[in-house]
Amino acid sequence: MKRPALGTLLAGAALAFAFAAAPTTQAADRHADKKEVLYPNATRQEPKLDLTSAKDQKALNEALDAVNEGDKAKAVPLLQDIIEHSKSKYAQALALQGLANLKYNDGDVKGAIESLKQALDNGVLPNDTYFQLLYELAQFYVADEQYQQALDTLTKWRSEGRKETAESYALEGNIDYRLGKYQEAIAAIKKAQSLTDKPQDSWNQILMASYAETGQTDQAAQLAQQQLADNPNDPAALNNAVAVLMQAQKYPQAIELLEKARAAGAFKDEKQYVNLAKLYLVNGQDSPDPKPNAAKAVAVLEEGLSKGIIAANADNEKLLGDAAYIAEQPAKAIEAYKKAIPQAKDGEPALRAGQLLLTEGKYAEAKTMIQQAIAKGVEHKGRAYLLLAEAERNLKDKAGAIAAMKQAAQDPETAAKANAWLKQTGGK
Repeated sequence: MKRPALGTLLAGAALAFAFAAAPTTQAADRHADKKEVLYPNATRQEPKLDLTSAKDQKALNEALDAVNEGDKAKAVPLLQDIIEHSKSKYAQALALQGLANLKYNDGDVKGAIESLKQALDNGVLPNDTYFQLLYELAQFYVADEQYQQALDTLTKWRSEGRKETAESYALEGNIDYRLGKYQEAIAAIKKAQSLTDKPQDSWNQILMASYAETGQTDQAAQLAQQQLADNPNDPAALNNAVAVLMQAQKYPQAIELLEKARAAGAFKDEKQYVNLAKLYLVNGQDSPDPKPNAAKAVAVLEEGLSKGIIAANADNEKLLGDAAYIAEQPAKAIEAYKKAIPQAKDGEPALRAGQLLLTEGKYAEAKTMIQQAIAKGVEHKGRAYLLLAEAERNLKDKAGAIAAMKQAAQDPETAAKANAWLKQTGGK
């Protein structure tokens, strides 16, 4: 199932790295203090701390300080020396974590994962440090798009660490979404929101996307509108709400949101103008008379173009031409199509201009436009030749009309009509 395009909907999970400080003897004693323990209910047996050398402790602190300061040139040799020569497995593990973060920052995520796994596998890390690094490993797996490994690691972190946090359930929801486990993602995000009074907006984005993927469009739309109500001046919240309402086919509600924003002067980018114009056109298709909605689309696009917010490119000019055509504003439609022609990748704008010029009785100009369209390439070539034949007939060029009809007869889509005309006129 295709995932909805909701702007920056699901950016990679934020990686909040923090280094466990190398403990002094007094710090080691505090591991027994329940008030200081982060994982008091962990099922993992607390190993004995083996960092006893003041020299090792000083070297580790110096190396980790260099990592936090971003001084790679200083940090790497210090870390490597600890990994290769320290007798403390704890010091080695934290040095490996520091090396893992340097690798991650250099874009070597797989190398970062390997170093972090080595740190976890040494077996002497205190529980607080061990589970901190295990959680970080889950984040690394997300960054490397190894989502099943990320979920397995997070599950291990929670089951053995016996820890529940809002952030961990939000991370789980992100992973579930990427694995296509949308109902699980919904449950995880709701759990995350229940554990804090300050849920992050990004959590709602995952929830909205998961609702949309499971067909729960009403819930997605309701959530999107609530998010916009809470953040009325946030362009991302507006775009998300509109996107979800469009997916739910709630076009009038989407139009209402965008028109409120436009009236408030909040339209700052092309996407908002174009989306509103398209919504008017789509909404008009469901009404007995599409002209009023099409006229509104024209007004929206003209406003955006006049302000320089909408680029006068082929797509936008063609959209304006389409809207004007439906609104029965042929002169405006022809003008827009003509502006699109030089930039267009195909001949569609020229063909539509030629079709309108035919209805306006401007046969010579229509012929030129249609020929230009055919030369540049159109999706329905047979139809284009039928229009060319009509232009030739009105210009009293029977030979030209027959030639065009013979071309139309080669297209299965228009063969029957073209052959019937040729037979009737003796062109065969």
